Amino acid sequence: MSNNTDDTHDSRKTGEGSSSLGAIAALSRRHMLGTSALAGIVGAGVGLAGGLAAPHAEHTSGTTGATSGGVQKDYVAPGQLDEYYGIWSGGQSGEVRIMGLPSMRELIRVPVFNTDFAIGWGITNESKRVLGENFPKGGDLHHPHMSMTDGHYDGRYIFVNDKACTRVARIRCDVMRTDKIIEIPNAQSIHGLRVQRAPRTGYVFCCGEFRVPHPNDGRDLNDPSKYFTVFTAIDGDTMKIAWQVLVDGNLDNTDADYDGKYMAATCYNSEGGVDLAGFMRDERDWVVVFNIKRIEEAVRSGQYKTIAGSDVPVVDGRHGSKLTLYVPVPKNPHGCNASPDGKYVVASGKLSPTVTVMAWEKIDQYFAGKLRDPRDVVVAEPEMGLGPLHTAYDGRGNAYTTLFIDSQIVKWNIDDAIKAYQGQKVNYIRQKLDVAYQPGHNHSSMGETRDADGKWLVSLNKFSKDRFLPVGPLHPDNDQLIDISGDEMKLIADVPVYSEPHDCNIVHRRVLMNKVKRIWTRNDPFFAEAVAMAKKDGITLESDSKVIRDGRKVRVYMTSAAPMYGLEEFTVKKGDEVTVTITNIDQIEDLTHGFCIANYGINMEISPQETSSVTFIADKPGVHWFYCTFFCHALHLEMRSRMLVEA
Repeated sequence: MSNNTDDTHDSRKTGEGSSSLGAIAALSRRHMLGTSALAGIVGAGVGLAGGLAAPHAEHTSGTTGATSGGVQKDYVAPGQLDEYYGIWSGGQSGEVRIMGLPSMRELIRVPVFNTDFAIGWGITNESKRVLGENFPKGGDLHHPHMSMTDGHYDGRYIFVNDKACTRVARIRCDVMRTDKIIEIPNAQSIHGLRVQRAPRTGYVFCCGEFRVPHPNDGRDLNDPSKYFTVFTAIDGDTMKIAWQVLVDGNLDNTDADYDGKYMAATCYNSEGGVDLAGFMRDERDWVVVFNIKRIEEAVRSGQYKTIAGSDVPVVDGRHGSKLTLYVPVPKNPHGCNASPDGKYVVASGKLSPTVTVMAWEKIDQYFAGKLRDPRDVVVAEPEMGLGPLHTAYDGRGNAYTTLFIDSQIVKWNIDDAIKAYQGQKVNYIRQKLDVAYQPGHNHSSMGETRDADGKWLVSLNKFSKDRFLPVGPLHPDNDQLIDISGDEMKLIADVPVYSEPHDCNIVHRRVLMNKVKRIWTRNDPFFAEAVAMAKKDGITLESDSKVIRDGRKVRVYMTSAAPMYGLEEFTVKKGDEVTVTITNIDQIEDLTHGFCIANYGINMEISPQETSSVTFIADKPGVHWFYCTFFCHALHLEMRSRMLVEA
């Protein structure tokens, strides 16, 4: 009997390929369920159709509740898969969240800069090697962006920034695990982050936001004239810093062209101020355009300096440099977004009601000496409303800009905005849709790539008063799903989210579905060091369960297979340094085990064919049970053994 609850069935149906795993690995615990129980689950789910109530009508423009055949368009039936992956930043939690769209169901959380007791991130040896020694216990993760090839998502990596601790991290898409984290020198607080689109994501670019003295070692504390920040290029394959560019002002957001020539970044605080009054004095700030080839040549020819404490090449890209172009724009620009046709990049005014549209072709002409005035690269400056922040695209020539103060999304046509800038009488505004409330980022399905498909838009709103049940003074944020497939935007659903998502990408499942592993590969580099230590100790991880004492260091090896560990007990002495290495030898996908030692603050997850390890000091004498934390078997509660710590 077949059912449609597994991915393999769906991939056959959609023609997107099937899993490459063997027959054993392809098994799921779902196949072990009785068909009657499964039918009961599906039957219970039938009543969920259209279960999301339409948002309050008074907060919208009469375009809510889009349906298809009487069923809410965001409804994904039991056993069916979402069409898109949503890659959400976790904001102050320091994590990434993987969603399904259009259902907006949260699928999993990927810890990055934070500790996570569920899987042992920040606890296991493997995660500590990624986080580094003495890692901060959190982060402020803003901008997740997937690697690309020729302007198309390629499903290799997701890169993210940490504004709180000036770091950049890389997540492997095949296992959804963070595998590299680096600190960015000569900068303070990384905000904007984007990947090079073409020909392939080699560089990952990030903006240092806060200006500080260089070096920032206690001198020049009260001399803002000696404060600077840098634009940083990271080699995404090695996660090593390639070069940095010294700039004027505070860098904010950034985006790349589709030819691998340029990066553009919004930049505020042209005044060089250190307080609110200082930030607001002048009427204009700028967008900085970085000429990548010229910068690379300057580095190759030695036209750079290094800053004390770092060997990173730093070139001078301040006003007057041939490496950069400073385009004057209205005060405090914020969002920086390139259009999927490869023609334009826009900067949102924030404190101006306008969006500035610049043409990459004009930027080419400026660097070639054919244009003299930096403002000549501007081809349109349409007026949107109050507080424009970020812009997304549908691939049909339309742009969608968030208005923070007006609490709206504006749909506008780029070609018509250009005609209006040239003096023609055309209306470039197509529609304004009320959202709830104060939208920041918005993203369209595949809208950051050449494959923008114009189906969905998500508005990530900062406020949510009156939208959900009250839960105390800290409100959830509100992500709203908007249908943009027709001529009018239609608000489909409100989704409460924990503080503060900030940004997202929407990636079609064809990019990732067959690249994501269902079980670990035994030779995966993520746990290579544990494998190397076992080999040195003469241990075969897939079969051996053994205790090795080396002075006051004890290494405990064991397997896990539902419903038992390879060791019923092990004995150590108080004060021993104990390393426990566990290999999950189950081969059924989603048959995950956990390892938690009572009263020791230790827990880690071990998925099928994975090896995980943890090191700690046995400082509490007595009997300490360790047990499985993932419900893996009918005898799950009995899956436990003892650690005996001698006084």
